[in-house]
Amino acid sequence: MAALGQNRSPLAVIMLTVFIDLIGFGIVIPVLPFYVESERFDASPQMVGVLFASYSAMQLIFSPVLGKMSDRYGRRPVLFWSIIGTGIGFLILGGAQTLLMLFVGRILDGITGGNISTAHAYVADITKPEDRAKGMGLIGAAFGVGFIIGPAIGGILTRYGISAPFYFAAALAFLNALMLYFVLPESLTAERRAELRRELAQQPPTSRFEKLRNPQLAVVLLVYFLFVVSFSIMTTSFALYTMYRFNYDAQHNGYLFAVIGIIAALVQGVLIGKIVKRTGEVALVRAGAFIFTIGLALLPFVSPEVGGLPALLLILGAFAFGNSLATPSLTSLTSQSASEAEQGVVLGLSQSAGSLARVVGPLLAAYMIASPSAPRGMDDRSLLYTFWTAAAVTLVAFLVSLLLSRFHVTQEFDIDAAGRPEADLIKTSFGQGSS
Repeated sequence: MAALGQNRSPLAVIMLTVFIDLIGFGIVIPVLPFYVESERFDASPQMVGVLFASYSAMQLIFSPVLGKMSDRYGRRPVLFWSIIGTGIGFLILGGAQTLLMLFVGRILDGITGGNISTAHAYVADITKPEDRAKGMGLIGAAFGVGFIIGPAIGGILTRYGISAPFYFAAALAFLNALMLYFVLPESLTAERRAELRRELAQQPPTSRFEKLRNPQLAVVLLVYFLFVVSFSIMTTSFALYTMYRFNYDAQHNGYLFAVIGIIAALVQGVLIGKIVKRTGEVALVRAGAFIFTIGLALLPFVSPEVGGLPALLLILGAFAFGNSLATPSLTSLTSQSASEAEQGVVLGLSQSAGSLARVVGPLLAAYMIASPSAPRGMDDRSLLYTFWTAAAVTLVAFLVSLLLSRFHVTQEFDIDAAGRPEADLIKTSFGQGSS
């Protein structure tokens, strides 16, 4: 495993891959609610949540599969074929004439959309443990920059038709796959993949869930799950909220999500690598959860008459800052809870936890945002219930994160003949762990 500074080229390529992938993902967020409720489909606000959930349900099922395949066959081919699938899914979305075809496009995109765990595993392959939070932060920065450009592009392209953003996202995905095929090197050598295949062949199908016996990993994944539930409630409901309160359209929402992306890019790309060395990942998780909770609790009270756009932007800044502190720190803690040989599987588990959360969150939002008595399907009370529920979930995540101070992990591995650590000894020591 080489140091971060010695692998700038592969890290830059994987960042660009994630960046382009997230542009396509970001395009969907502000556009899909308006697309579903357009004359073509004439669906209810609840259907927005169900569509978001269907995508994530497929990620839940297939993320561990992609993670395990990346351990067996390499990171590069898994990334390539999953991005191809994403492009096909966007083409189906853009050409859909029925709700059924919308679901087909989202389901296909979800099946192939679990590749972020593979990107995280790639970063883990090429970074030392002490540099991993920084590497994950750079991936988070690519997320953030993708969110700067993606939602803004999605909103602007609706001028040329409500389907235009999806066709653009498909073209980006195919260009991304082409670049990855010719530029990105494989992070696992043929010899290392052969070793991992032999190790994986000896593991039972349920072996990945045995990793949850590691108490740090179990707590980290629970905090991550709760945090993503809350975040997905917010992203599912936010466009509906601004449509109801501010009478905003997809273009307005694209710019608002771009604000989140700008702040996320600055925090994850510039600040987090410096902050984490002083405070540690656990402190950043707690700070991020607390800040996010406050923002969610205050959002339902913001309107054109109360706070207006400045207050809305301030709360969006809190969302971006809190999420940018917590998410890469949780990913780093997950990676540090596993050996080199298990990075793909364990980060696949993390992706599965996130996918399950993105099933639960949108379904909760679909249930709470609806108000049958309101002419536009929502009212002030339903908005309050929706965002306060999200705030309560994040508060629970904060409280669960306090458990992380009860233990710390010391990874003690047997060293094989080639000097690599083997996977079967991970010891968790209970006591006064770092917080």
